[in-house]
Amino acid sequence: MARKITNKAPTDRSAKAFRKAADKVTKSGNEIAGPSPNPSTNLIIHDIALRSMGRFVRLTLEKGLLSRRYDRTQAKAIVENRSLIHTLAAYGVTKLATRSLPGAAIVGGGLIAKTLYDRSKSRRSAQRAGDKALAEQAEE
Repeated sequence: MARKITNKAPTDRSAKAFRKAADKVTKSGNEIAGPSPNPSTNLIIHDIALRSMGRFVRLTLEKGLLSRRYDRTQAKAIVENRSLIHTLAAYGVTKLATRSLPGAAIVGGGLIAKTLYDRSKSRRSAQRAGDKALAEQAEE
């Protein structure tokens, strides 16, 4: 059986599947689930909850990955002492990468270039530079 090719994003297909599942659970499919009768308020509540959980999961994963190389207190300090400029830069790059295919190509190309540059340096000097940057970030 051939798959139907569409120009829809994966998030569109996921939203459709979620809507179908929600319709099975709720009385009427015309409402946004939530504590308020106002759908706008419920959407804001859902947005805050999703962003909070996403941040929680991201920070937990970052601390876990860093704790493989550093002790837990240093990993926690590295993640929590990130500068505003670093945070905004990561947010901007993420938005660029997720908004369009050319944006994803630019960001992916930059990451590949950075990886190749790091690999061109000796392994020890690259590790020292990374350790130094993270130690400075942890102390701030």
